[in-house]
Amino acid sequence: MENVLRPLLVVGGSLMVTLVAGWLVDRLLKRADGRHHETPVWGLLRLCRPPLQVVLCTALLRASFGQLRLDVVREHRAGIGQVLTLVLIGASAWLVIRAAATIVQSSYARYATSTRDPARVRRVRTQVALIQRVVTAVVATVAVAAMLLTFPAMRTVGTSMLASAGVLGIVAGVAAQSTLGNLFAGFQIAFGDMVRIGDTVVVDGEWGTVEEITLTFLAVRTWDERRITMPVSYFTSQPFENWSRGGVQMSGTVFFHLDHSAPVAAMRDKLRDILGECAAWDGRDWSLAVTDTTPTTIEVRAVVTAKDADDIWTARCAVREQMIGWLRDHHPYALPRIVTAPAALPPGDHWRELTGADTRRPQSEGHVPVPEKAPRTGRG
Repeated sequence: MENVLRPLLVVGGSLMVTLVAGWLVDRLLKRADGRHHETPVWGLLRLCRPPLQVVLCTALLRASFGQLRLDVVREHRAGIGQVLTLVLIGASAWLVIRAAATIVQSSYARYATSTRDPARVRRVRTQVALIQRVVTAVVATVAVAAMLLTFPAMRTVGTSMLASAGVLGIVAGVAAQSTLGNLFAGFQIAFGDMVRIGDTVVVDGEWGTVEEITLTFLAVRTWDERRITMPVSYFTSQPFENWSRGGVQMSGTVFFHLDHSAPVAAMRDKLRDILGECAAWDGRDWSLAVTDTTPTTIEVRAVVTAKDADDIWTARCAVREQMIGWLRDHHPYALPRIVTAPAALPPGDHWRELTGADTRRPQSEGHVPVPEKAPRTGRG
């Protein structure tokens, strides 16, 4: 009877204590979250309940499984203890990662709600994401190393490898040169404020928004929903356009190639009317001027402003579409035309027979009169 009750008490008691402790912690955090609405840390800490319960249950079983007076436990005491130790290390690492993520995310949430500058918010978001990934990588590495050191054979191997640690470090550094370069480039991007999550950038001629920054790569979401994945070292060694740095307000241009007779003054008035009805225009500035001329056309440039990259694109498209439509309907002569030389006419009698028209045209119309055939003489 004792062989049955003792395992039930040890295992059941551990599970019961774990469930009760997890419930109490969750209730306390829920009450604290209800009292302190200004900070989300208490609500986010409730996500740590599963790893906390696993750590508590494993620790109780690790400390009390020796009380199980069973033959199976006695025969495999070392193996059971090893498994519980590995689970305890893994669960502890899980708890630390979840707690660190909770603290970092709550700090970012408080900063985002108290700061009105979107650029600073994106900067902190980028730094928070990178710090969270670094903490996760460090904790995971330490946990794996701790698990390996629980095996006696690995301790011996680790001791013997210390003598050649310098050589291995050099070899590893050379082999991981690219990875380490990307890692340090990620730190430089995050804390050097070069590019942030949510920034609008132009990379290799592609316009898009920075969607994700990790320790090794950066993802850009283009306007047509494609994802461009690039190593972070690219942004520290190659030039790129960051439309969000220094403020999100932008100026855009629209070029028109028109005939020399285009009504520039009327176009300027029309541009003002178009922008007055365009919701994407922020009202800061606008202009229209002739910026270049060729023997056949003139170049007219319209400048508009908007509050961000998305609105500047919308404003440019609206100005281009409505201005061309207005010129087509009211001033078609202003659109560029291709002038070709008049074609040479065929001989007069043959043309008269085909069309019945007189081939003689006055000089004022720009045509050269075609002479009629000379009269035949009496002699051939």
